[in-house]
Amino acid sequence: MLVHLASRLLSARSALLRVFRVSDWQITLLWAVVAGLAGAAATEGFRLLLDGVSTLVFGPHTGMVDIARKLPWYGRIAAPALGGLAAGALLVLARRWAQQKATSDYMEAIVVGDGRIPVLQALVRSASSLLSIASGGSIGREGSMVQLSALAASLLGRFLRFPVERLRLLVACGAAAGITAAYNAPIAGAFFVAEIVLGSIAMESLGPIMVAAVVANIAMRAFPGYRPPYEMPPFADISGPEVLLFALMGVLLGVAAALFLHGLAGGKRLFARLPVALPLRLALGGLVVGLISVAVPEVWGNGYSVVNGVLHAPAPWGMLLVLLAAKVLATLATAGSGAVGGVFTPALFVGCLVGSLFGHGVQALWPAATSDPSAYAMVGMGAFLAAAAQAPLMAVLMIFEMTLSYEVMLPLMAASVVAYFVARSVQGGSMYEITVQRRQAHDARMRLRGLEMRDLVEPAHTVVPPDADLAAMSRLFLQYPVKYLYVTDAAQHFLGVVPLTALSAAVEAEKRRQAAEGAGTELPGAEPGPLAGQCAADLVRADIAPLEADMELGAALQRFLQHRGERLPVVESAGRPVLLGVVSKSALLATYVRLSDQNPMA
Repeated sequence: MLVHLASRLLSARSALLRVFRVSDWQITLLWAVVAGLAGAAATEGFRLLLDGVSTLVFGPHTGMVDIARKLPWYGRIAAPALGGLAAGALLVLARRWAQQKATSDYMEAIVVGDGRIPVLQALVRSASSLLSIASGGSIGREGSMVQLSALAASLLGRFLRFPVERLRLLVACGAAAGITAAYNAPIAGAFFVAEIVLGSIAMESLGPIMVAAVVANIAMRAFPGYRPPYEMPPFADISGPEVLLFALMGVLLGVAAALFLHGLAGGKRLFARLPVALPLRLALGGLVVGLISVAVPEVWGNGYSVVNGVLHAPAPWGMLLVLLAAKVLATLATAGSGAVGGVFTPALFVGCLVGSLFGHGVQALWPAATSDPSAYAMVGMGAFLAAAAQAPLMAVLMIFEMTLSYEVMLPLMAASVVAYFVARSVQGGSMYEITVQRRQAHDARMRLRGLEMRDLVEPAHTVVPPDADLAAMSRLFLQYPVKYLYVTDAAQHFLGVVPLTALSAAVEAEKRRQAAEGAGTELPGAEPGPLAGQCAADLVRADIAPLEADMELGAALQRFLQHRGERLPVVESAGRPVLLGVVSKSALLATYVRLSDQNPMA
């Protein structure tokens, strides 16, 4: 029945395309609407399931922090540990069911995959994420929300038999719908996928993605009980000189983001070295969160309630420091242990608290000339996210959509751009591996583009002067497995080459001449005296055009394709043909492979 329905739908679609002359890319906009609705439904379904599981286990509550505060100390310790153990067991199952060439990560499916996300593996990993979050893991739920939204779009495209390119785009639409549904930020959701995942804001891809994001936002608002995760207070009007303080805060946030990312990487390496099974590693990560939550229950969950509290009623700086340190350690333990989930929301948490601390500091120094710490907290969220995700445009748009205030734009842009470049200059990396891979590919292309032949020059051992005799040249050919000798004058100017074939012909001619005179002869290079007759100047040819020192790799590769030999001489320039040495084809190709790092995105 389902197959028959699919066939009828495909036939109807083909008929509509023929009658109305609608292109495939235009019809993609209509399917982007469906992807947006499916993404909103998947996101809401995960949220309801998460609330249902936590309510079933812990009873009625207003959030994960509320659950932690109600539990006794031993409950706070046991819940994350047991949840991590169960989540780890599901991840083991997901690995066993994993398809060899398929990836459950939506970013890889969009960029380097074929848009097909394995259903069973993605669902089991999402269930693992649900258990980690519902038991108090310090990790965001947006990761699984976006994953399920992308999965829904992938299934839709596969049902409609989309070609690979359009299927990837539809999966990107689903991912944007998930981000939008999670954060109530349709523009930022679209640019999240365009800037981070696709690395492009071309209208052919951005248009359908924005349609899906807007539709998902409208659909989420229609669900009963929905409200944005962050409730932003009004943003004060910032005077000109104070913008410099926000830019200075951007330096601090850029360094903090780099440290946070290095901490995440270090946590993953530490847990990976533990000689225990994956479920026990996740249980250990949950145990760390539980121990921290005995003193600081606010580390449970994604931290929405804590951030909203700081934005509306700034806490004393001492409490902010404790919350910040505890949340960072809890997040490093949860994510480092291998739990499935996002670090997008924890990044907003850290940025909010660092910004609030900075606001407390500047207000203590200049109380009459600075804004409330909540303004610095709001900007801090965006700037830290810009640095950690290496996506300043997306971060700026997200905070703007959350505040709906034009006053926030100037300080937000200043802090975000500064934080982005500071984090990049200290090689902080990115929360998303796809961003790191894309930058490595870009850097490799830049290195290849800047590579010149002078960087690859090797000494030329087969150089002779114009007056070199046949015996001397013969000895060089016997000593080195080459086909050409390079002829240079006293100023080392390249004059041409002596081919092995030309030398062989000259030697044979000299032998015949000596035989005709009735004299004995020896093989080239033998002990008897040198062969008489011609010299290098008589045999020089212009068969090979030398490479120039400033020639780039692409032009040199074309020259090698024409030459079909292993080596080519390199001169300083056409106007100053001083022989610098040789470049070998093998060294050229090895350098190309090394610099491109064999990256599939390069």
